[in-house]
Amino acid sequence: MALSIWEALAVFAAGIGAGTINVIVGSGTLLTFPVLLATGLPPVTANVSNTLGLVTGNISGVVGYRRELRGQGRRIALFGGTALVGGLAGAVLLLALPSKAFDTIVPALIGLALVLVVLQPRLARALARRHERNGTEAPAHGGPVLLIGLLLASAYGGYFGAAQGVMYLSLMGLLLSDQLQRINALKNVLALVVNGVAALFFLFVASFDWRAVLLIAAGSTLGGQLGARIGRRLPPTALRGVIVAVGVVAIVQMLLR
Repeated sequence: MALSIWEALAVFAAGIGAGTINVIVGSGTLLTFPVLLATGLPPVTANVSNTLGLVTGNISGVVGYRRELRGQGRRIALFGGTALVGGLAGAVLLLALPSKAFDTIVPALIGLALVLVVLQPRLARALARRHERNGTEAPAHGGPVLLIGLLLASAYGGYFGAAQGVMYLSLMGLLLSDQLQRINALKNVLALVVNGVAALFFLFVASFDWRAVLLIAAGSTLGGQLGARIGRRLPPTALRGVIVAVGVVAIVQMLLR
């Protein structure tokens, strides 16, 4: 399908916006997916094309946050392996299940994630006090609860991905003792792993539009660098505010679909 010049510009601009938002919070798919549908692409083709195009933006964001990734090699290996398995499972589900299978549960999951983001400082302090009273230490890498949560969030990311970053940030923010910016950098790595494995899978088994892929890739690469510059300068409170705002938009959009 040929794109008009205005449709091509719209897809490119959406790619810039998605790349920027993905690095700061996640949920860039909320911008690109509707634009691709508006150009006439079928939903599954649009979703696959979107996933392929956003991979370069993920790479750009990881590069932009490389300073915050220092000292997190073991986490990256552990969480990255979990994200790889979950992302591949989600990609398979996209081609095997109707989209309505997730429509009812996803808004509730995003809402829960937003509550955890808002309450994260208080909940983290409560968990720390509990460990202190019991004379125990928090698991260095979040423990099995975090791994299971990341696995499920990654499966959702491979399936669709809107607000996947919100889920990652809520889980890791609650169960890891670290700065929010370092957790955000780790979130970008996990998003890259999920999008990357899903994209590789889709290359061989799904239909996609190369024009849309290239336009989103070019835009999201620029947006990834812009998002890293903005996101790294946001204080924790402001970053949480952005996360909540994007998550609310995601919930509203999904409920209105």
